[in-house]
Amino acid sequence: MNVVTVFMAAARANPDATAISWIDRPLWNYRSLMERAATLAAGLRTLGLEPGDRLAMAMSNTPAYFEVLLAAWIAGLVPAPQNCRLHPAEIAFAAGDCGAKICFSTEDLTSSLLSAMAGTCRVIDIDSAEFAALHGHGEISGATVRKPTDPALLFYTSGTTGKPKGAIHTHRTLGAMLVSFLADSGAVVDDHILHMAPMSHASGFLGLSYLARARNNVILPTGAFDPDLIQRAALAFGPLSFFAVPTIVRRLVLSDAIGAETVGRIHRIFFGGAPMYLEDLKQAIAKFGTERLWHLYGQGETPNTITYLPPRLFGSPNDADYEERLGSVGIARSGVAVRIAREDGSEAAVDEVGEVAVQGDTLMGGYWNRPEATDAAIRQGWLYTGDLGRMNEKGYVTLVDRSKDMIISGGSNIYPREIEEVLLTHPNVAECAVIGTPDPEWGERPIAYVVCIGETPTPEALQAHLLAHLARYKRPQHYYFLSELPKSAYGKVLKTSLRGMGTDRSVTT
Repeated sequence: MNVVTVFMAAARANPDATAISWIDRPLWNYRSLMERAATLAAGLRTLGLEPGDRLAMAMSNTPAYFEVLLAAWIAGLVPAPQNCRLHPAEIAFAAGDCGAKICFSTEDLTSSLLSAMAGTCRVIDIDSAEFAALHGHGEISGATVRKPTDPALLFYTSGTTGKPKGAIHTHRTLGAMLVSFLADSGAVVDDHILHMAPMSHASGFLGLSYLARARNNVILPTGAFDPDLIQRAALAFGPLSFFAVPTIVRRLVLSDAIGAETVGRIHRIFFGGAPMYLEDLKQAIAKFGTERLWHLYGQGETPNTITYLPPRLFGSPNDADYEERLGSVGIARSGVAVRIAREDGSEAAVDEVGEVAVQGDTLMGGYWNRPEATDAAIRQGWLYTGDLGRMNEKGYVTLVDRSKDMIISGGSNIYPREIEEVLLTHPNVAECAVIGTPDPEWGERPIAYVVCIGETPTPEALQAHLLAHLARYKRPQHYYFLSELPKSAYGKVLKTSLRGMGTDRSVTT
């Protein structure tokens, strides 16, 4: 079993269908894409790469992304895509960790990678003559035979609690991910997909399902949020669907450039990768309608496939549980089982908070050369996500926080997310993050970092706002007013960075 056979079959059946476009311009049909992948696969063999060898991909969004990915699979290699927004040293670490023999790069990254990768592996720019020459050695006519349990892709975690770990996705893992999405997404895979987020992550994983259906992968440059490019792509190829982290969804909501005509050319916005706060989701619904929004919850260890909240499950504002549904991440995806586990591993009761655990063929095969980390994450066949959540009687999962972010104050559990949710309902709060800080009397106390819009509210006003919704002991001890929150290359708030900040921005309450 080699997952690439799925895409080869789609190309044979639809050779003239557009496969890859750049912004608003078609580039390659499926015949061309697969020919390029097959000739590149032959070129990789001339470099001495053998089935099972690893190949790093440090590429900004580019039409060549899927060409390289498919070529690697045809040749039986194991690609390790890297987020182009990472520091070159971080990319070099991952390449060294997995023993990559080659790293393909885009022009914007090549120079810094050549320095960072010295002594690690060979770097080849995809716009270079060297890369072009790899297409001059004939082609591999069929996919290299691989076992279902053979590694197919290494996905490196963000490393917020230490060095990044390479999650091993097998050919079975990726096949199960494809089947789950095709089963759950309905008519959305008859659209084309827009890649505005890095293709190395959720957007690229989703794009595989569209390749399997011989649809058009429309690619935008990686970089700053650009409504003009989104509009051009939507008007050229709509209806389009795309993945976006909540931060980008918020920018789409606030952008005057995304008007009714563009909205009408968007079929589905898959959002995930970081918490989507209830207030932000309500604003997104006001602009896009529930029919265009699809909440996706997954992890690098089980890509895009834990739970989902599709439009049909949003319900109506007249429903008694409407806000509870909006605040959830939905129900288990097809092909996976989800449970809430207590610390002793037993299953939690309905609405009891515990750790989210998931089981199914979408799970990684383990971490690359990290047996202890693998044993800690996968226990008795269940992947323990590190996310705390609860499940109601209908099977809807609501995340309350990461286990490492929970605050224990005076023996009581405080979940930063519930404080953040309330703070965001204040009209002058644009973004916020709550963390715990040591306290000699209570053990820990919450503190809040706030990004304001309009007039900066006083700490007393924020405390009064919180007290209308939450218990008094959950109030932050200090407020830190910032111009922006530190975020990772993945768009997640870096609470580790907040913990390292000084107190000069503090306003004591």
